[in-house]
Amino acid sequence: MMNAKDAIKNSIQMADMVCGTYMGDLSNEEAMKRPHPGCNHINWQVGHLIAADHGMFTGIVPGGLPELPEGFREKYEKGTAGNDDAAAFVPFNELLALAKSNRAAILSAIDGFPEEKLDAEAPEAMRAFAPTVGAVFNMLGSHWLMHAGQWVIVRRELGREVAI
Repeated sequence: MMNAKDAIKNSIQMADMVCGTYMGDLSNEEAMKRPHPGCNHINWQVGHLIAADHGMFTGIVPGGLPELPEGFREKYEKGTAGNDDAAAFVPFNELLALAKSNRAAILSAIDGFPEEKLDAEAPEAMRAFAPTVGAVFNMLGSHWLMHAGQWVIVRRELGREVAI
């Protein structure tokens, strides 16, 4: 029988499958492409997602993830979103590897997280979008999916086949 933690993990794993399918074959150069001039390039979006995952997860499970590489957050703050110089960002294959290792640590930590604490109030900074700890955990999957639609546009502009 599926419990709440299983459902949260399933949500994260589904997001990982969808996002991995959309991004897994993109080169560093392709990841710098913007789906529209007013949108952020994929490299920036993925860096933003990694930083957001880290902040949300460690806000609930302090020390639950290794620290991000030095200077990582600064590369992916809002002020850098308009930068199109690939050298200013982490190479895309390294971003994907970091995302994968963080997600594995998150899924493992959810296994050990007490289910009765999922209903606890989320940290104050997160309550506007996720009122409970369980909602924050669930956001770790849905946040990635909110960005994934933009990646489909880039794939189509690159002439890629339908991935999913």
